[in-house]
Amino acid sequence: MKLIHHAGQSEKGKGITAIALCALLWSTSGLLIKLIPWNPLAISGARSFIAFLFILIVRFIEKPKKFGNSRMLYRILGAISYGATMILFVLANKLTSSANVILLQYIAPVWAALLGWLLIGEKPKGAHWAALGAVAVGLVIFFKDSLFAGPGTSVQNNDFRTITGNIIAIISGITFALYSVFMRLEKDGRPEDTILFAHLGTALFCLPFFLIQPPRLTPVALGSVLGLGIFQIGLASLLFAYGIRRVTAVQSMLIALIEPVMNPVWVFLITGERPGPATLAGGTVILTAVVLSSIWSNKGA
Repeated sequence: MKLIHHAGQSEKGKGITAIALCALLWSTSGLLIKLIPWNPLAISGARSFIAFLFILIVRFIEKPKKFGNSRMLYRILGAISYGATMILFVLANKLTSSANVILLQYIAPVWAALLGWLLIGEKPKGAHWAALGAVAVGLVIFFKDSLFAGPGTSVQNNDFRTITGNIIAIISGITFALYSVFMRLEKDGRPEDTILFAHLGTALFCLPFFLIQPPRLTPVALGSVLGLGIFQIGLASLLFAYGIRRVTAVQSMLIALIEPVMNPVWVFLITGERPGPATLAGGTVILTAVVLSSIWSNKGA
């Protein structure tokens, strides 16, 4: 019995480590995106093409597999939702601060609860409704600073870019929530197929923008886009797939909070971009609401 217990703890420890590393890799997105002076759609396309090749190579080196045909409609919708999330995330990072983008996108679990109710009849629990109310309060606090004072600016120097970026960040959270709902509907499929289709579709969709406005291939830009494709989203997705099999969904989400905490830290250390006080206060309310609603939901399951 002790051996079984130790083996289980060992696997859980590996899962926690994998998701922690995944979240750290995710957290580099804001910095790397800001280091690339390209059109946002060119960045999205290049990142997804590199990630597609990386995941495909790893997948076939590990063991050649056929693509599953289970629930193809859900796979297509999931791929579209995930592709939209990636494009919107990059676009938002070019318009507003990384802290704004990551905090607003982390409302996704609450959107997922509501969309799950509307699309597949999974009625939200009381904890979800409470979280939605807390998120609304957090957004009021958040936008007091974010909508009317851009990153590192005063109210007088703010422009339409910050407002647009914040709204796009919220929409990216909704599309990410849609992705999670479609992935739940595809219970018998393979998530790596959906991820591969999403990256391939994103790369093809963004290709015209890459050709219309060819980006400057500087060492910093090339290094950053390779980092985004191989590590920030390619290796991170493989680590998450490994870790999620060994820890609960709530544990994975709590560990993943490393991302919104560290994302603005990397950007501040390298570029000096500093989130405003209302952004930090509203973001704290939002993250707390999401975490507590997940814990309460898990207890009542």
